[in-house]
Amino acid sequence: MQDDIAQAAIDVFPKFRRFDKLYANTGIEARHICMPWDWYLQPRGWKERTAAFQEHGLNLLEEAARAALDDASLEAADIDCIVVNTVTGLAVPSLDALLANRMGFRPDIERLPIFGFGCGGGAAGLSRAAQLAHGDRKVLFLTVDLCTLTLRVNAPTIEMFVACALFGDGAAAVVIEAGGSTTGKAEVIATGEHMWPGTQHLMGWDVADDGFALVLSPDLPAHLTASLEEPLTDFLARSDISAADLDGYLFHPGGSRVLDALQEILDLSDEDLFHSRDTLRAYGNMSSATVLFVLKSALASGASGRHLLAAFGPGFSAYFMLLDLG
Repeated sequence: MQDDIAQAAIDVFPKFRRFDKLYANTGIEARHICMPWDWYLQPRGWKERTAAFQEHGLNLLEEAARAALDDASLEAADIDCIVVNTVTGLAVPSLDALLANRMGFRPDIERLPIFGFGCGGGAAGLSRAAQLAHGDRKVLFLTVDLCTLTLRVNAPTIEMFVACALFGDGAAAVVIEAGGSTTGKAEVIATGEHMWPGTQHLMGWDVADDGFALVLSPDLPAHLTASLEEPLTDFLARSDISAADLDGYLFHPGGSRVLDALQEILDLSDEDLFHSRDTLRAYGNMSSATVLFVLKSALASGASGRHLLAAFGPGFSAYFMLLDLG
């Protein structure tokens, strides 16, 4: 639970004790972690982090993939292409190849591993998977991020303290096919993205001797407030609609401050951000997988009509999808 993690973070990083209210203000109540808590309290190197990432990442991908296939009434052999996204660990052969061997995908399956989109990877990867789903091809999109494996207890930085307050582990999977039934599902109407030049400092990784070192600027919410409206309006205009025509919003909940900024920019109600805030409350920020949890929440609630799905990641970039929920 968030209260337990808050106390543990203060014990590990006592110099930031004065910022303890940060944990109570995140809007997060619970998160999932892939390793026992004691594992995180010792310094770890690349070898240990990578082994944990490959083991647990692959297990979560398999669980998510099987659930998505069952939901679509498909077998692994029915899938023509698999797209796997991550940003929190490395594997060569890539995770898609390891998963293909484990699940029995066809030998002629096309594979696309994606790395580097960060929190935006759920939307960016889903967009690219949708572009591959033409004709009668069936595409399986998977994304997994084990954010907690990047905790570096020997790096007492404010970025690390903030990361402890926000991030959890998770995976998600989606089956995409052209012309399939959309009852209770989502139809992709349009995709788009925008990258702001000169903003690499806002989010990303530095490569340290013992693992990835988080780059997370406190200026990020202000950047969104000042810069998002124009590219979002342009994206919607390309589909001949405006924000007033939307029936709902599915935003990646990077944190409560990010959602507050989005609410201010677009003049949204609390109800408009319900699925984003509820996902943040129950799971924290799982990086790329989170926005797909938001989509699942909306579909489970019976939401319908045109929805904007959006996520943000290193670059600094925004990734947009216009979906029709049915």
